[in-house]
Amino acid sequence: MQRSSLLLQISQLPKLHCRFNQAYFFSSGKTQNFHSFPDNSGDPTYSDVPKPRTDKSQRKPYPTPMKELIKRAKQEKELRKSQPCRLLEHPPANGLLVPELVDVARRVYRARELILSGLSKLLQFIPVQRCRFCYEVHIGNVGHEIRTCTGPKSGSRSATHVWRKGGVGDVIFFPKCFHLYDRVGKSRVVHDERHSAPRIPAILELCIQAGVDVENYPSKRRTKPVYSIEGRIVDFESVAGVDEMETNLSFGNADDTEVDVLRRDPNSELNAEDTNLIELSTRTLDSWFEMIGGLRKIMEKYNVWTCGYCPEVQVGPKGHKVRMCRASKHQSRNGLHAWQEATINDLVGPNYVWHVRDLNSPPLRNDLKRYYGKAPAVVELCVQAGAPVPDQYRSMMRLDVVPPERDEVDLVA
Repeated sequence: MQRSSLLLQISQLPKLHCRFNQAYFFSSGKTQNFHSFPDNSGDPTYSDVPKPRTDKSQRKPYPTPMKELIKRAKQEKELRKSQPCRLLEHPPANGLLVPELVDVARRVYRARELILSGLSKLLQFIPVQRCRFCYEVHIGNVGHEIRTCTGPKSGSRSATHVWRKGGVGDVIFFPKCFHLYDRVGKSRVVHDERHSAPRIPAILELCIQAGVDVENYPSKRRTKPVYSIEGRIVDFESVAGVDEMETNLSFGNADDTEVDVLRRDPNSELNAEDTNLIELSTRTLDSWFEMIGGLRKIMEKYNVWTCGYCPEVQVGPKGHKVRMCRASKHQSRNGLHAWQEATINDLVGPNYVWHVRDLNSPPLRNDLKRYYGKAPAVVELCVQAGAPVPDQYRSMMRLDVVPPERDEVDLVA
């Protein structure tokens, strides 16, 4: 009898062990981290090489969780039902400027000009390479040998890049959007207005809506808040000369050269006689961080939208209705964009490039790419010109990793 009971207990041991593992897994699932990279909770400055989206047909991740967006929509709907006619109190939703962000917008506008001016001078000393068939950029005398080309006929070249000389537009990219004269009264550009509404860099449009006055791109400035009547914006403020001003607007597509010759602050220009490369690169890098930091503050108040499937952006309360999307599933939307909340990377393309320790060293090898780091092209260019490496990009550039030599590759696990 005792022997049979003992055998029964032994037979139940695997079941108990399995139940114990399941209970431990589900109870500790909220606290365990299953990441392919080390946990950066202890080091706030840690950041690893960003991975691009592998499936372009999938939608971009939402910066704000969907549950939070649904909660906000329900609250706004209940507020419209309880108060059909109400005065909007908080800027910029009521058409007024946010006072504390006007100076921030001016600093961002000035920093952008300094970056473009500094990069144009740095490119005279630091070479930049760009692939002929894709958007890959490399900072160095010769292009790398890493096979990541996704352009036309890349399969016949084994994904090898074909390099040519690059420019400022390859180092930093500012996507364009439609300019809005009245961001509250007429917050959308329809499809029939796609040729008459000017397109300017989205960062410039954001600065204009935040309080920067640009000569060729006027914006309506209100002195009294607007009303919301059953969800529609109504403006009772009478502005003299609005019709005359709108007829004098020059609506045309603005390229980068036209935008750059707008009214500038003479103090914002770099000294033409400044030949100190290290000082120039450091100043350009400081302007980069000043621009990024200012944009984050402005985007907390002013809405910026991006398409969930393509790089299109729009600054304003709503996205435009121009049917120009050619990305995945655009047929089901009749060419309209699938608008969602934008991030800082949608407004300013960082364009990550491989980090090179020495410009005169041999090109980066494809079989050693896991030992190489990355950085935004602006940061990499300034670092190669002599600027100090920023602390927040040290881990991403993998400065503490020593790549093996050619005869040591087989000895590395």
